[in-house]
Amino acid sequence: MFAELRSGDFERLGDGLRPEWDDPARIVRAEFIRFLILGGDEGSRLHEKGLRISGARVVGKLDLEGCRIPRDIGLKDCLFDAAPVLRSAIIDNLFLDGSAFPGLQAERLEARGGLTIRSANVTGQIRLSGARIGGNIEADGATIALPDEVAFHADGLEVRGSILLRGAHVRGSVNLSGARLGADVNATGVRIERPGEVALDGEGIAARGDMVLRGATIAGEVRLWGADFGGNVHCASATLAQPGGYCMRLNRAKVDGAFFLLEGASVDGVLDLTAAAIGAIHDDEASWPQRGDLLLNRCRYGAFIGGPVDAESRLNWLARQVPERWKEDFWPQPYEQLSTVLRDMGHDEDARTVLIAKERLQRRARRARTKNPALRIVLAAIDGVLAVTVRYGRQPLYAFVWLMLFWVIGAVVFNLAYRNGALKPNSPIVLRSLEWTLCALEQTDGRYMPSTGQVMSGRAAAGQTQLSCFLSQPESASYPEFHPWMYSLDTLLPVTELGQGEFWRPDPSKPKGWFPLHYYFFQSVIGWALSLLAVAGFSGLVKSR
Repeated sequence: MFAELRSGDFERLGDGLRPEWDDPARIVRAEFIRFLILGGDEGSRLHEKGLRISGARVVGKLDLEGCRIPRDIGLKDCLFDAAPVLRSAIIDNLFLDGSAFPGLQAERLEARGGLTIRSANVTGQIRLSGARIGGNIEADGATIALPDEVAFHADGLEVRGSILLRGAHVRGSVNLSGARLGADVNATGVRIERPGEVALDGEGIAARGDMVLRGATIAGEVRLWGADFGGNVHCASATLAQPGGYCMRLNRAKVDGAFFLLEGASVDGVLDLTAAAIGAIHDDEASWPQRGDLLLNRCRYGAFIGGPVDAESRLNWLARQVPERWKEDFWPQPYEQLSTVLRDMGHDEDARTVLIAKERLQRRARRARTKNPALRIVLAAIDGVLAVTVRYGRQPLYAFVWLMLFWVIGAVVFNLAYRNGALKPNSPIVLRSLEWTLCALEQTDGRYMPSTGQVMSGRAAAGQTQLSCFLSQPESASYPEFHPWMYSLDTLLPVTELGQGEFWRPDPSKPKGWFPLHYYFFQSVIGWALSLLAVAGFSGLVKSR
């Protein structure tokens, strides 16, 4: 064994595979391994590459606490009776790939290189709290089992490289709170099982790279409070399950890249993005949480990538928030944020639609808070008027649509009144003139006229209206002509003076004159109201704050 160790190659005991039974030829005492790692004696010096053994059954406790070891330690495919101890040790690299051991006690470990436990079988707790690793921590394909407890405990860890848990299976939880990483946390295809508890704790973690949970299956909460990622948070094809509780919490997290939730990702529980700052969101509708399982209050993001960007779909996304579940009535910020993003992406109409929906829901919540029934009715009436006229001030030009509608209706009403003789000149001189007065009588009738002292015959033909008779007189040629479109516009717009309203007025004394007169007053009030609402809408006075 000495001869092989001096060559720098791995010394294979037996077939070199991890032993599953007692084999005297493959048993190595932990004390002897410690003796070799610490330099041995004059006749048993290790190669510069360090200790490299595979297929050994290590009996006893390998205790290297506080040791300074300027070489690599390679114990691959070994079976340990006790958890190795490397607290406060200083080493180069530690290789435990394929080995089986009941835990690893390596708090405050300093490694110039990396720590690898690929495909290892760990039946106890891995403790790396406060450790400093110059390379990567690699646990790809490892099985770590400590049910109902923290199986991988690495709070305060510092790693220059990445933490790799690709394809690992952890029965228990992983604690990376407060860790500092120079690259990624790559847990592609990982399986973590701690239902009802925190399964992956990354509170306060800071990584220059990504958090990759692509294809991961996690039963329990993924807690990333206050985390800071220089790259992406990738949850494509992931299955996150914490029914009735939080399945992922990114409260106050900062993600410089994108948050990926697509490709059949399943979210069974609350996805909490409260106060998170995310560069972009890349999702699809099939992966969104169920109604009541989404929290976006005060979440800020820059754009949507790949997912739907229309108002209807994104309002459905926001509707998956249910503030009542959290004893709140309404959160306006998610709607304002969505509107800002859609506008920045060039979807101005969709952005406006979102703000209109926000106003409607916010006002509904305000009415629900109002305890006075009478005041609630008044507020409902005001909100209804604002909704149909200026879209709560978010679309003030909509008032002009109503103005045009009433303009057309008024033109029709006043034109019919004109044709039916239900209009009259709006001039006292004309109304007292013989031309107008005698047109009220048919030609077969007569009337004593005090102004002339004579009985004069009427001028209207049989069936002719007073107005049409008057207009047929030569004396009326100088009177302004009636134009229904201009008259309706003059009545509707309070700031215009087109001359029509000055010279014509509905005549209630005629059989069909009652309705045009009342519609005249109604359209005048409507015109004032719509004009004022349009001005208030443009000035922002009717918008919710």
